[in-house]
Amino acid sequence: MWMLLPMHGEQHYLVGLDLAGRRVVVVGGGTVAQRRLPRLVASGALVEVVSPEVTPAVQGIVDAGGAVWHARRYAEGDLDDAWYVLACTSDPEVNARVTADATARRVFCVRADVAVRGTAVTPAVGEHDGLLLGVLAGGQHKRSAAVRDGLLAALRDGSLGDQHDQPAGVALVGGGPGDPDLITVRGRRLLARADVVVADRLAPQELLDELPPHVEVVDAAKIPYGRAATQDFINTTLVDNAKAGRFVVRLKGGDPYVFGRGFEELIACAEAGVPVTVVPGVTSAFGVPALADVPVTHRGVAHEVVVVSGHVAPDDPRSLVDWSALARLRGTVVILMGVERADAFAAALLAGRPGDTPVSVIQEGSTRAQRVVRSTLDALAADVVAHGVRPPAIIVVGPVAGLAAELPVRP
Repeated sequence: MWMLLPMHGEQHYLVGLDLAGRRVVVVGGGTVAQRRLPRLVASGALVEVVSPEVTPAVQGIVDAGGAVWHARRYAEGDLDDAWYVLACTSDPEVNARVTADATARRVFCVRADVAVRGTAVTPAVGEHDGLLLGVLAGGQHKRSAAVRDGLLAALRDGSLGDQHDQPAGVALVGGGPGDPDLITVRGRRLLARADVVVADRLAPQELLDELPPHVEVVDAAKIPYGRAATQDFINTTLVDNAKAGRFVVRLKGGDPYVFGRGFEELIACAEAGVPVTVVPGVTSAFGVPALADVPVTHRGVAHEVVVVSGHVAPDDPRSLVDWSALARLRGTVVILMGVERADAFAAALLAGRPGDTPVSVIQEGSTRAQRVVRSTLDALAADVVAHGVRPPAIIVVGPVAGLAAELPVRP
């Protein structure tokens, strides 16, 4: 556990409590209790909530077996055999009574409304790779939270050194749809500890510029209808570097398992005895439409969403897609890698969908170069040509693609 204390104004003694299997009483079932309960439950504490009412989130924790709820007001004897107490009600008199009862029993008590009148305080807490960080700032909650967040960010991006065991093998990391801020926290942390990065063309390129000079970057780009690294080359690069003792991050765009051949690479590593960590990413199939005001599902509009690879045409014998079935569906179809064959896909869907079905085409989604073409199914092919749409682009077909037109003008 990390401890950070200001030089002045903080007299608390920061300590880690082992609450596993021990009774903890939370008096109050509102939003403060809602924030505190998950970590208490995760610690293994035997949590009991005393409150006439609780929020839906607290109710969910109770229903899941994480806590016991006594649906009544606080009463004498509620703190018997307790190891730790939190007074979280909206009534200062009740909180004062709980604190006094806990103090009489020599049980530490957090008083949420007036922290200085309790016998314990809750620090700003965060977790990172086995570390538990707690920050106190003499009651300056915004300051302690800001310092906590800064420490976590520095640990996650590698700017604050951490001598924890170096990961081994290969990590298949989904980098998200393109914006470097959309990679997951875990993905960014593993990237900061890589010895070798095997990067796709659609992986967030700005992240590569942040790597230390010693990190080897291998270009595994697959340019549509152009130069491409073979899958055998990529597999061999992953396995050989991992067997040489280097930690390898395979950085992909989107999610490794959504048309990213990630499972092929996992198989190659598994056959070679190389351990693999899989880090899911925000798939462009859902993330890019969202950033273009296209929800792939919407209540009363779409009850299904189908993601389709557009790397082969509907009439190609290699195609595994039942396009006639897709044409009959009423929901959303998201086509990836489909720009070059937009006319063929539109024709296949027009066999069962009306020509005025809304379509949105989003090019280079989530990046500074993002642009959106709003069209209809019968005009899709012509609009793709007229607007010079080029890969990478996402095609979204269905009523949800027209919802953006209903939005009011936003500041």
